[in-house]
Amino acid sequence: MFRMSLLKKCLIAGSTVVALAAAAVVGGYYWATSPIALNVAQLDVTVKPHSSLRSVTAQLNRGGVPLEPELFVIMTRLLGLQSQLKSGNYEFKQGITPYDVLQKIARGDVNEYVATIIEGWTFRRMRAELDANPALKHDTAGMTDADLLNAIGAPEASLANGEGLFFPDTYLFDKNTSDLDVYRRAYRLMKLRLDEAWSARTANLPYKTPYDALTMASIIEKETGKASDRPMVAAVFLNRLRVNMPLQTDPTVIYGMGETYTGHLKKRDLQTDTPYNTYTRMGLPPTPIALPGVASLQAALNPAQSPALYFVSRGDGSSIFSDTLGDHNKAVDKYIRGQ
Repeated sequence: MFRMSLLKKCLIAGSTVVALAAAAVVGGYYWATSPIALNVAQLDVTVKPHSSLRSVTAQLNRGGVPLEPELFVIMTRLLGLQSQLKSGNYEFKQGITPYDVLQKIARGDVNEYVATIIEGWTFRRMRAELDANPALKHDTAGMTDADLLNAIGAPEASLANGEGLFFPDTYLFDKNTSDLDVYRRAYRLMKLRLDEAWSARTANLPYKTPYDALTMASIIEKETGKASDRPMVAAVFLNRLRVNMPLQTDPTVIYGMGETYTGHLKKRDLQTDTPYNTYTRMGLPPTPIALPGVASLQAALNPAQSPALYFVSRGDGSSIFSDTLGDHNKAVDKYIRGQ
């Protein structure tokens, strides 16, 4: 009789444990798949590198994603994801569940932001674009160009200019990344692309340094309306350098005018001397005049094989090239004067 009573109690106790376990599983599943009550429709939370599971949970809670810490830890361990959580900035929206949060962080589905720098922009235009990007941390605010170059470790800081030193491209970054990080990446990428083009350059080019080629590439970038014309535009300017002929390129004059340029060049502008006026001064200007892309770098260092010394726009973005002044004047009459 005693044994039967004991057995009955054990069975009842066992059933209770099973029932409690089942209830816990059902309750845990309900919690894991129920939407989290966010205070806003959308928010960003940054998970710091090398964070433990409990630290990740705490960071999520502090960031506005209310989670039951123990349940989140248990769920993560049951799914074997505790070693797969990745740092970064994450975006969470209304309707997301604890399970969704875990999967997002385990995948490393970070919320990346974008800064796009366009070929032909000036460094000043690049700075304005990054200054206006709300996802960046603006550590360069108040810095001069020279200060910025010093901050990223650029030896060209002595030029106090920065023009042409940054590669135009699209850069992805996490929210609150320092803008200095974007400048460093763009600077290193331009150095890499310039070194690659310099290593593969045509022999006997009239450049003393890669920086000279960078300056020429910036002129080609601003002078070319049709991409396929770049090697010929490069040939014209290099031929002029070889015969000690002024480059006579309007974009350098415009760059030298700075904010006084109103959108239209006048004859007196071409006659007013500045360090960038290639009508009044021989050779290359003292610095690049824009941020050149890889195609302009390659054209500057691998120009077309041509004796051309002149070119003029056809009016459709393309140019016509001439070897002599007489042929050039005829092209000007046809395409500019309409004669």
